[in-house]
Amino acid sequence: MTRRATALGTGHYLPARIVPNSEFEATLDTTDEWIRSRSGIERRRFAAEDETTSTLALHAARAALANAGLTPDDIDGLIVATSTPDLTFPSVATMVQEGLGMTHGFAFDVQAVCAGFVYALATANAMIVAGQAERLLLIGAETFSRIMDWSDRSTCVLFGDGAGALVLGATTGTGTNADRGILSVDLNSDGRYRDMLYVDGGVSTTGDAGKLRMQGNALFRQAVEKLAATAETALGKVGLTGPDVDWIVPHQANIRIIQGTAKKLGLSMDRVIVTVQDHGNTSAASIPLALSVGVAEGRIRPGQIVLSEAIGGGLAWGAVVMRW
Repeated sequence: MTRRATALGTGHYLPARIVPNSEFEATLDTTDEWIRSRSGIERRRFAAEDETTSTLALHAARAALANAGLTPDDIDGLIVATSTPDLTFPSVATMVQEGLGMTHGFAFDVQAVCAGFVYALATANAMIVAGQAERLLLIGAETFSRIMDWSDRSTCVLFGDGAGALVLGATTGTGTNADRGILSVDLNSDGRYRDMLYVDGGVSTTGDAGKLRMQGNALFRQAVEKLAATAETALGKVGLTGPDVDWIVPHQANIRIIQGTAKKLGLSMDRVIVTVQDHGNTSAASIPLALSVGVAEGRIRPGQIVLSEAIGGGLAWGAVVMRW
């Protein structure tokens, strides 16, 4: 028998404040049409002043546990993917652990920017397959509104805040693609491209958080090529191809990137879960957010093949194939 890491429950949380594209028209040389045509984004959510990344993460964690029919006592550990932690340390994960009332297990953060949740999935999968944990709670949570340069129309209109969570549990299968659970993972990074997407501050440089900077056109070209390649590699590891996929649940950065990647995989957009229009780019939160929405809407169902892929600063990118 083969040990697998299988999805048990999903959940998400969004701040109450909805920010439509039109809100930027008063302060920037931009329009709703300009933003929609270039990104597909119509609105996004911004965290309230008293909300932090750990606040959003805790709400999503509770929703995922409830969806799985589990309690914190059933969880062996927490992994939070984020690039916008509350503090330099301790980790957001330990804050969520405390918020859940957990005094057992372990908790830590992973940071791979927009690819963070894919990296968290890969890490959790390895731990479960190795027998180091039975059930893990994975969370992607971000407050990117805190690192925006509000004078830069090319970036500040693209990002939003939110959190999504997924409970993974150990199951056993036959070792074939018929098994439920994570079937394959592909991870990549290349630091030569770091200037395409970065934050111009940090503890050991400027001493403050800094602001997000992006070379949009160059990043777009890299994104479509690398996302399609990592998706094909992950599928190829288990003898699958694009047409075998029931749902692509991609990082929600830009509708044109999502469309370009689906086209390269030979899939129509009616097999892609798209939430970018409502949430903007929520970085590491975007995939678990979209997974939770897809499950809640009854589109993602047990037994289906789900492909998730993401690319973020670093550059870091990767893909995960799972049977839901």
